[in-house]
Amino acid sequence: MTEVSTAFNPFSPRAKTARLFLSFFPADARQRIKMTTKILPRASKDRSFVQVKFNDGKEMKLDAEKLGIKGIIEEVDRHSRSLNRANELNGN
Repeated sequence: MTEVSTAFNPFSPRAKTARLFLSFFPADARQRIKMTTKILPRASKDRSFVQVKFNDGKEMKLDAEKLGIKGIIEEVDRHSRSLNRANELNGN
């Protein structure tokens, strides 16, 4: 991953997925990955999301409220594994 962007209302229980996703990153991740977080106002009706950009240029914008943490992790892992396989096949 090269970039991670999130947006959520910290006062909403539906923001849990986006917050959990961010908590999975180690403390030094900001040195390697550009991370952006947008805090929505308390009265905001906007949905929480997680947007991820990978080394190959692929971007995913995932609805954090709809997918849940398990769904987001599965989507991100699926593409990461395919990138790792391609790197192994190319000898990198």
